[in-house]
This record gives sequence, C-alpha cells and structure tokens, in this order.
Amino acid sequence: MINAVGRDIPDYLLADGKEVYQGRFAKDGQLVKRDSPTCVMHEKPVADKLCASIREACEHCDVHDGMTISFHSEFRNGDYTASQVVKVLVEDFGVRDLHVAATSLGDAHDLLADYIEQGIITHIESSGVRGRIGEAISHGKLKEPAIIRSHGGRPRAMMAGELHVDVTFLAASTSDKAGNASGVGGKNNCGSLGFAIPDSQYADKVVIITDTLVDFPNVPASIKCEDVDYVVVVDEIGDPKRIASKEARFTQDPRELMMAKNAADVIAALPYFKNGFSFQTGVGGPSLAVNRFLEDHMREKNIKMGFALGGVSGAICNLLDKGLVGKIIDVQDFDQTAINHLANNPNHVEMSQSEYANPGSKGSFVNYLDYMVLSALEIDTKFNVNVVTGSDGVVRGAPGGHPDTAATSKCCIIVTPLVRGRMPVVCKDVTTVTTPGECVDVLVTDYGTAVNPARTDIIECLDAAGIPHVSIESLQEKAYSIVGEPDPLQWEDKVVAIVEARDGTILDVIRQIKPYDFE
Repeated sequence: MINAVGRDIPDYLLADGKEVYQGRFAKDGQLVKRDSPTCVMHEKPVADKLCASIREACEHCDVHDGMTISFHSEFRNGDYTASQVVKVLVEDFGVRDLHVAATSLGDAHDLLADYIEQGIITHIESSGVRGRIGEAISHGKLKEPAIIRSHGGRPRAMMAGELHVDVTFLAASTSDKAGNASGVGGKNNCGSLGFAIPDSQYADKVVIITDTLVDFPNVPASIKCEDVDYVVVVDEIGDPKRIASKEARFTQDPRELMMAKNAADVIAALPYFKNGFSFQTGVGGPSLAVNRFLEDHMREKNIKMGFALGGVSGAICNLLDKGLVGKIIDVQDFDQTAINHLANNPNHVEMSQSEYANPGSKGSFVNYLDYMVLSALEIDTKFNVNVVTGSDGVVRGAPGGHPDTAATSKCCIIVTPLVRGRMPVVCKDVTTVTTPGECVDVLVTDYGTAVNPARTDIIECLDAAGIPHVSIESLQEKAYSIVGEPDPLQWEDKVVAIVEARDGTILDVIRQIKPYDFE
C-alpha cells in the first residue's frame, strides 16, 4: 500500500491494526489507553534493594527466553552497561531469542552485533542504530525486522502497549540503596536521564546499575525509588568522555559557518523571532554553530529566548549564562559543559523523553517549539529527509527527535552541504524517508537557500528581508552537476527494518542490501 509520502509498504506488515503513514497530524485527537507495568506489592519494610551483581539482579528478575530488555543511551559511545548486561544474560543464563529495546545503539554495543549474527538477539527496537549492529541489520542478519522510532515515538509505543519491556537496566551516575537515581553527582556523570525515565515507569522490572552509591535519600532523583526493583553497584557504568561525538563539535569550517549564519538570518527574518521565542538545534556541526550567530541577532533586537529544548550542548548553556536564554529543558547532554551546567544551574532542568516529544501524551514540550535547526544525510526535492541510511544503504543513523521537532515547530530548518564527499545530499528521492517533507520548511546549503513552496508566508518574509532563495530543484540539479547522478541502490526483497512515524504508522521500510551488480 502506498502511504502519504509515496512509499510502498508491504501488505503483510499491515497486521494487528498497523497502518501506513497518512499525514502529519492524521492521528490528532485519537484516544490512547495507557499501558501499565506489572508491579510487586511491598508492604514490609526492607533494609535496601541492593544486589551483589548483575547476575543476582537477573536471577531476581526471572530472566527467560524471548524476553524484552531495554537500556538508555545517555552515555552514547561511552556506554558500558548494555554490553555488560547482555553478556550476563547470554553467557551466564543462556537466554535466547532476546529482544533489545534500547533508546539508541552504536559503536559501544558491538558485542550485541555478535549475538545478532549468532541468532541470539532476534529483534531490535530503537531510536537509532549505528556501527556493526546497523551493518548486521542491513545485511539481513536479524531474524525479525528492526523497528526504528523517533524519540517521541518510543515513549508513545510504550504508553500504548506496543512496546512492553520485561526488564530495564538503567545506568545511573548515582543511586541510593532504594533506587533513587540521578545522572549527576557521581564519578561518571551523563547529565540528564531523560531517555531512561519512561523505561523506569513502564517496564515490569527496573534495575538501577551505578558505580557511585550515595546516602539515602538521593533527592532530587531523576528515577524514583517507587519505580525501582533492584540496585547493582559495578566498577564503571560508562565513560563520559565519549559522550561528545565527532558530529557534536564546534565547527571552524568557513563553509559550515556560512551556512550557520544564513540559517540564523532566516530565523531573525520571521515573525516568531521575538522576545520569549523557543529554539532547538540538532547535534551536527553547522546546526550547532547557529547558536553563535543567533546571539548577535538577539542583542540587535534586544530580545531573549524563552526556553531552549532537547539535546543540550555547551553552546546553548553559554547563551543562558549570558542572560539570553530563560530556561533550558534538557532530555540529553552532548558534552561535559552541558552535564556540569545541568548539575549547577537551577534554570537548566531535566525532562523525560515522553515530556519532550511523545505525541500520545496530553502535550509535550515540542508542541511549543518555534524554531528547530536540523541536519540531514539526504533531502529530496519533495523536502523529505533521510537521517538513517547512508549512501550505501546501510543503517547508520538515528531519527532521534528529528521527526518530532520538524512536525511540531513553527519553522523547521535543515542545514546541510549540497554534496558530501562524492555524493549529492540534495537528491531526487531520499533512500529512506525519516522526516516527511510536509514537516520541513527551509533548506540552507552552501549553494543557496530553498523554501518549501507550501510556506508562502516564509517566502514573503525572506523577500521582505532581502534574503535570496532558490528552488530546491535547482539545488538538486547543481548537486548532480558537481558529482553526477548516483546509480540506484540495489535491494533484496527482504525487509530488514521498519521506520515508524511518530504516531506509530509505517513511514518507510528498509530492505536488505543486495551485492552490487555492475552489469
């Protein structure tokens, strides 16, 4: 069946009430019955919830074949916990047919790729897949199609009962004996535990894993003791130095700085740029650099940002310290500056992944977002964006909050170079649709700016401000004139991953890569 972005979704995937994507707000107003975890009553007082090891905690959790486990990814490439736990489940307990529902998976989780290839891990649900796990999925090694959801789509699926977690293992920088847990105050801090909070609320069993046990009560706590079953103290939960990725960098590239300045000029030209406006930027170098140019525009107009949202870097923290931002609402931290800032500034506060972007809730923070600045692996002439599959078709990215913020912000701006290496970024059709074009308003490249024709109001504002813009078709033609039109990728019939829209419908599918045939 063809969906609203023109993708053909196999009929066999449309079972048990599953539907194709029907449009940006097609499910608005639909009723959702909240799922609930199974809890054990605790009337008798206990001294603590401490277990001597991960193995002991697993024994108490009645681990079994076919179970669904989850982890959070606040430590990003510095995470140790997921691999530690899965190794215990597989090698000590012999668990098979494991379903892994991590918030994101990457290079830190290469061990899980081994278990996929051995047929032990058979299903994955995540907001991002990179590294060897992505390669294993793309080559058809996973028994069942992976499900890729946005940051908002994940807690929606948990809330609706579509993703039910048996046991969640949550790394925490500090915890007390009862399980009051936080991402700060320990020897290895990750900052916000926003990704972990929904898991602590919806999983049947919750295990806190920490390397810093503190006195009871550890308050204020990100994860509350009322949601926690067991606490395990280990030597190391992760390496915070590896939270900052190469993408989350402060660029000095003149081309990227030019694009960032042009994006800031677009922001300043629109009517939403007024005192109290709200803003979020993605993790890419050019989009992060927009922060430094926004400061000049804010000072010129003598206005202040009401709140900054989402994943947080040191750049936005610096703006708050200068008095140019009222509040930072934080779901994850991208660097040490942001982690320390969260711990020490009362106007920098934590929120859960559900509070951030869950479309199934009664209203998340993204619904109040004026501007969103994002990057892209590909964007096509219909303004559809791909941030999941590379030019070779391998799963190597994450929708994250991209589809959520694009759908809800008043103005979504994509900042990306026209070409990357020898591949066009602006193309005729993206490999995989992860953010529908109807949600994208402006594209800023190093060869010009294009506006979605549906946004005539933005076009009028740019014209009034003297900001030049071109058609996205002309940018695509320019990209192909520089690097040529790429040959189409070749695929097997097998679907290896399903990309869900934030409302739970099927936005696109990813098929197994076919060895390239040059004939």
